[in-house]
Amino acid sequence: MQYFTSDTHFFHKDLLGMSQFAPRPFDSVEEMNELIIKNWNDRVKPTDTVYHLGDIALYFTKPARLSNEAVLDVLMRLNGYLVLIKGNHDSRDLFKFLAAHNPELDGKPKFEFHDVGVLIKYDHRQYYLTHYPMMLGIVNQIINLHGHIHHYAVPVKENINVGVDTPEVSYLDHDVPFGAPFSLTEIEQMVNGKAKAYQDRE
Repeated sequence: MQYFTSDTHFFHKDLLGMSQFAPRPFDSVEEMNELIIKNWNDRVKPTDTVYHLGDIALYFTKPARLSNEAVLDVLMRLNGYLVLIKGNHDSRDLFKFLAAHNPELDGKPKFEFHDVGVLIKYDHRQYYLTHYPMMLGIVNQIINLHGHIHHYAVPVKENINVGVDTPEVSYLDHDVPFGAPFSLTEIEQMVNGKAKAYQDRE
């Protein structure tokens, strides 16, 4: 199966508590990291693919190798193959480190890397996966899945925020645990729910 997420921000201590930008009610980054890992692995199987749309982690140490190793350790605990799309907080140095330590699972690399975005097709629809929201205009059957803006939503029905803090879970008919990636079925429900909400306003 395919799953989608963004803005996990592992190790990002400035988001803890009542941060104005992306409040996360945890006492420590360890608590936050562990909950995301648990909720992720409860949903994603080792053979699944997860598209991570940027801002994997925010952790700085000296030497930088230590923070890269810590991020790698977390990613290795996550089930699935990870397609990583670079976010504004994902350094080129981190991506190079992950590429140099990219294990093969059943003959396939665990990590795949993209600087800008990925286009996939599903059920007569195209999904353009990016970190930043893209203003595509009114287009038929093309949806931009993105992250970056945390608990905000773009006021355009063709844009869906798939970050762990997204408010667009309101279009789902069930709860998704914090940090658990979204399935394609859930993405479709978000897309259809947002489109209907906008139609009802007209």
